[in-house]
Amino acid sequence: MKFYETIHDVYFDDLDAFQILHNARYLLLFERTIGSFWSHFGFSGLPSSATNPDHFQLVRYNELDYLKPVIGIGQVRVRVWVERLGRTSITFRLRMSPLDEDMDYATGRRVVVKVNPDTKKPESWTKEFCERIAPYVENTDQTAVRA
Repeated sequence: MKFYETIHDVYFDDLDAFQILHNARYLLLFERTIGSFWSHFGFSGLPSSATNPDHFQLVRYNELDYLKPVIGIGQVRVRVWVERLGRTSITFRLRMSPLDEDMDYATGRRVVVKVNPDTKKPESWTKEFCERIAPYVENTDQTAVRA
């Protein structure tokens, strides 16, 4: 299984009064990593149903576990992979770590649902999308790849 990883800077204004990365910034760094992952897939710019029908997604769920504080300014690495690809949804797993240690500051999960751009109702991923994202998927719902 492949994963996607980026390095993010932690700035002074990201810290709380205790000089610890503010709790809301963890989710922001996860968000930026997922955005970078989608850009890696060519999902950048404004969504277009003509060129990329799989670009229309809504966040269904976020989960975040704070395991060890990020103290002070510096850098962190954030990893993303796909835990599960369903017929209309995708579950991302997230991991924030120091640059030089294999331990977690935080872990998380995000579920997004592909929607029809007009009705905003769930619809199936395209076959091309399922094939392209397959290397990043930890557990594949076989009905999704047949869609």
